[in-house]
Amino acid sequence: MADQPTPLMPHATATWLVDNTGLSFEQIAEFCGIHILEVQAMADDLAGAKYTGRDPVHAGELTQEEIEKGQADPKYALKMHKAPLAVSRTKGPRYTPVSKRQDKPDGIAWILRNHPEVTDAQISKLIGTTRNTITAIRERSHWNIQNIVAKDPVTLGLCSQRELDAVVAKAAKKAGITDEVASDERLGSDKDALISELKAERVAAAKAAVEAAQEAEAEAWLEARRAAEAGEEAPAAPADASDSDA
Repeated sequence: MADQPTPLMPHATATWLVDNTGLSFEQIAEFCGIHILEVQAMADDLAGAKYTGRDPVHAGELTQEEIEKGQADPKYALKMHKAPLAVSRTKGPRYTPVSKRQDKPDGIAWILRNHPEVTDAQISKLIGTTRNTITAIRERSHWNIQNIVAKDPVTLGLCSQRELDAVVAKAAKKAGITDEVASDERLGSDKDALISELKAERVAAAKAAVEAAQEAEAEAWLEARRAAEAGEEAPAAPADASDSDA
């Protein structure tokens, strides 16, 4: 079971199983490859993101017979009927988490204002956006132009400082911009970039620490539950042991 693949859409599949079957949270968590607390949150309607259920039976990943076996025996581990096909990502704009997408226009505006030599194609690849969006922001015809505020894309977490520097350097070289004009400002800009990068690293470290603490708490909860379940079954053991001694 350790090598069994997970459904193509684990959380959506778990949501469907919670809503449409009598499987235990542990069975669903194990089959979908997610944490049992996530399944609990779905059942309690507390999940931060609301997933649309995905029927694994219709998808061919699970059979109705397997579901019935699981419902009859809470300790039964569901077996994948047909593993999902691997999906390879095609070339295109870089992926940006949903929580960051609203910041894209601000990052684009900052690049357009501070580095006009950077091409639309470079911005599109760096930020993960479309040329139509870039053009709309440049021409101030974007639907939300009144609320767009130019902000450093590195600070916004849309790209790294190294990626931005590489794009700017490449665009400057192609445009024939010499370093002589910017030489006096380079030390200051490099210092600001370093400070921004260090701040971003501190934020990332703090976030990782919080996530680690949450994970540890979840693991402790699960271990405590397993220990409690094991304790309920323990009384039968001494009786067997005394019989064998007799």
